[in-house]
Amino acid sequence: MRSDKTLNLLKKLTEADAPSGRECAVSDMIRAEAEKLGFEVSADALGSVIAHRQGNGPKLMFDAHMDEIGVIASYADENGFIRFGAVGGLYTRELAKRRVRFLNGTVGVIGSEEEEFNKDPKLSKLYIDIGAKDKAEAEKMVKTGDMAVFDGSFCESGGTVISKALDNRAGCCVLLRAMELIEESENDLYFVFSTQEEVGLRGAKTAAFSVMPDYAVAVDVTDTGDTPECPPMDVKLGGGAAIKIMDRSVMCDETVIEKLIDAAERNGIKYQREIMADGGTDTGAIALTGAGVRAGAVSLPVRYIHSPSELAKTEDIEACVKLIAAVCCEKW
Repeated sequence: MRSDKTLNLLKKLTEADAPSGRECAVSDMIRAEAEKLGFEVSADALGSVIAHRQGNGPKLMFDAHMDEIGVIASYADENGFIRFGAVGGLYTRELAKRRVRFLNGTVGVIGSEEEEFNKDPKLSKLYIDIGAKDKAEAEKMVKTGDMAVFDGSFCESGGTVISKALDNRAGCCVLLRAMELIEESENDLYFVFSTQEEVGLRGAKTAAFSVMPDYAVAVDVTDTGDTPECPPMDVKLGGGAAIKIMDRSVMCDETVIEKLIDAAERNGIKYQREIMADGGTDTGAIALTGAGVRAGAVSLPVRYIHSPSELAKTEDIEACVKLIAAVCCEKW
């Protein structure tokens, strides 16, 4: 299934450059979209956007993080190469020859000290080449503390989407589209677009403390188990929305799991069950907020996570949209 409205929104969201702690480019966009849909919109001190539609029923919180992984300039060496640190989880063996774009517009290529090319190099052995002739020229182009993200364009073909930052602009897109589809709900609905997930699930924690929901559902991406010789996992592209059972950060609440499965089955929405052995999500931070929150998650199957070429199926995105919209209208 292909929705031009969903694809156009997703393209716009992924093309924004917004690493952890610098989410303004995408948060401004999301705030405008939520206001157009008639939601009451606010932001907290960490920059998370909170869209609210009041109801008399239980308080439900839906979360998707806005930030993407990136790099941060540490210093320029004497030859004009930018040494850098990680903003979120980087796979160093995959970084050499990748193109990155700083938020000030400067573009560079990640290089590796020659003897490290065939290894899994430490970050200290990598650098960003911006074409500067020396330290002085480099420092005019990139300052210490400047951030950059992968330079990866958006494309869609035959029901497949490839882009940087599907983790987790796809989740943001799912929430915004679901918000648009909700007709009537007695529930007190909060849609949170959180910051700094990639550096420690931070924004969701403070936003959940502010909302203190009765139930919560995070929307994020998950790995798949359908590529050659990959670690075994019961999630595949085209399998529909993945309803999380657990990951390293959380054991999902049984009530929330059952609500999601019931909503999927009664509405004919394709779904699959997910156990993610490696990695965590905002679900874990939300579940441990205050005296605890009953929390679960819906995940979008994505291949090549944390790369410039994350790959997903439009039919899975639409399944996630329909599931979130449906569960918003459930009696909890």
